[in-house]
Amino acid sequence: MPNLTRRSLLTLPLAAATQRPNIIFVLVDDLRWDELGCAGHPFASTPHADRLAREGALFTNAFAVAPLCSPSRASFLTGLYPHSSGITDNTGRAARSHQLVTWPRLLHDSGYESAFLGKWHMGNDDSPRPGFDHWVSFRGQGECIDPDLNINGKEVSSRGYITDILTGHAVNFLERPRQKPFCLYLAHKAVHPNITQRDDGSTTASPSAVGGFIPASRHRTLYAGLKPPRRPSFGKPPHGKPALERLIDGLPPLGPATATPDEAIRNRMRMMKAVDEGLGRILQTLEKTTALDNTLVVFTSDHGYFYGEHGLDAERRLAYEETIRIPLLMRYPRLIPPHTRIGRFALTVDMAPTALALAGVSPPANLQGRSLLPLFQGNPADWRDAFLIEYFSDTVFPRIRGMGYKAVRTDRWKYIRYNELKGMDELYDLRSDPYETVNRVADSKARALLQDRLDQLLRETGAQK
Repeated sequence: MPNLTRRSLLTLPLAAATQRPNIIFVLVDDLRWDELGCAGHPFASTPHADRLAREGALFTNAFAVAPLCSPSRASFLTGLYPHSSGITDNTGRAARSHQLVTWPRLLHDSGYESAFLGKWHMGNDDSPRPGFDHWVSFRGQGECIDPDLNINGKEVSSRGYITDILTGHAVNFLERPRQKPFCLYLAHKAVHPNITQRDDGSTTASPSAVGGFIPASRHRTLYAGLKPPRRPSFGKPPHGKPALERLIDGLPPLGPATATPDEAIRNRMRMMKAVDEGLGRILQTLEKTTALDNTLVVFTSDHGYFYGEHGLDAERRLAYEETIRIPLLMRYPRLIPPHTRIGRFALTVDMAPTALALAGVSPPANLQGRSLLPLFQGNPADWRDAFLIEYFSDTVFPRIRGMGYKAVRTDRWKYIRYNELKGMDELYDLRSDPYETVNRVADSKARALLQDRLDQLLRETGAQK
């Protein structure tokens, strides 16, 4: 493979060349797309993520097809929408998750050495899943400090900060002598708050830090006094959004008082600093072992987070830009030129077909994503111009209970159709209203076009028979 051109890599035969690329997938929990220096954040210190963008590709229109932890993780691993994977919410889906046909499992079966490190989060079960030679995980959400780990089926008590501990396991795996290509899937707990999760999906937050976000001790004063940037919809009551304007017993109306505090945002960013430092250690280890330029390094998040837009905070789950948009960075110099910027739609379901294509492994016939490799060669005329977003309501946040939906996002429009809330649909012209403040659902012509496009996507993905 060392002499292959970028074009020949795109047509790599299934009997892949003798030196197949390694793949490292780094997944951050709840990281917004705009919280990195390379994404334009005014003070985020993320030099190693920024390096990936500088030496590889930054996707400017990457999205989660389901803005919720467990379904999104299943989509990354399987290339399937939640309605197809069966992982539709954060409740106890452990039994189903043992059955998933994941791309690391398929790479393992084709000769890769594979490892999973970190947060599985499809049910509380931390036991090893099929297709991984090395397994390090924890129950449910895990703990930021001194976590109990399941290492290859054995319970082990560890000491230290969870992000650093996972990074240490990643480095140890990368330093092993081997004759096979490797696949490393590293799913951080950060930047999620420290909470306890029950099998029904309900949670209890730690009171030890603002918002439950616990940074490493060395970062506790990082960014002190700096004011996080706010979008124009920050703290604005959700006018024209009848589903969010409903009065819920025991909850205040959405507005400035319900927005995410500055210190909670700074604590999240402090947690991210440890992730970035860990990414630096991984890149340094790859350089030391001379594997860096034969390794696809992917850095992304399962979904975004509200910082008070429309008065929302931890609810996530909704189809607004703040939670469906994700960061996506890729470095692989044999295929991706430095400073590549890709504006076409990239989705969580695209990771599985991308990894399989790069490794020369035949994909399952039922995959619903597309390999991203053609985007590195140019601007394919047949690339998607719209995509489906879906959410199946769960019981965690009373404010959005019963707000399951199907939505469609195009370059210009977003239409949200609630499954149970009649007369509460939403339509936004993102070209003139990028912050989704004016519901255009009364525009019958635009609404009809978007309804038809949504129905088409539902048929294409098998969500509507």
